[in-house]
Amino acid sequence: MELLTDPQAWIAFATLTLLELVLGIDNIIFISILVDKLPPEKRVLARRLGLFMAMFMRIGLLLVLSWIIGLVAPLFTVLNQEISGRDLILIAGGLFLIWKSTGEIHQSLEGEEGHSSGAVQATFTAVILQIMVIDLVFSLDSIITAVGMVDELAVMIAAVIASVALMMVFAGAIGRFVSDHPSIKMLALSFLVVVGVVLLAEGFDHHVPKGYVYFAMAFSVGVEMLNIRMRKRSAKPVHLHNEYTREP
Repeated sequence: MELLTDPQAWIAFATLTLLELVLGIDNIIFISILVDKLPPEKRVLARRLGLFMAMFMRIGLLLVLSWIIGLVAPLFTVLNQEISGRDLILIAGGLFLIWKSTGEIHQSLEGEEGHSSGAVQATFTAVILQIMVIDLVFSLDSIITAVGMVDELAVMIAAVIASVALMMVFAGAIGRFVSDHPSIKMLALSFLVVVGVVLLAEGFDHHVPKGYVYFAMAFSVGVEMLNIRMRKRSAKPVHLHNEYTREP
């Protein structure tokens, strides 16, 4: 009850929820691209299941904060670089994201043959397992941010639940939009490759502000949205011209 009447707790909740949403954008994009490889009737279930797993994984990690803190302790040294458990998870996640995104780009460039070969391999279980792997990496990043911002565990859990609920509202629309526009999908895959590189850099203690990456992606998507609108507008006059010049 004290938290409910504490304005500082509400400010922390709103701020953390917003941050969780921003940090969850790459997760939504990754889930949308993977789910797009499934039959249409299974996509909604897979998308919701993936986001539910992300939520439970983040709550579970919040409940073992001592383990999270322990991950920062160095395990071994490579070329004068201390590597911790968190670093290993980030490096493995970055490599997985680069490998998966590069594979998706390769299949997209192959055309119909690439899509058909990818569709054969994409089973529901395989997609869910891949979502779980990348959820762990993104959840770790998200929880480390939460721990650094808020002291109250209840506020952290509430912010995680609220952010995932909002993700579920928008995930379907984002997934359909990415699926319907190949150029946006290619941009999203390129964005995931960059995120993978950032995770690798973080694993080797080279901090890259994600704001730069998100700004570059937002700018690229904004330009592509203008291109899509221009293509639609340029297609309309041709149609109207044909209508008016048709002979009676």
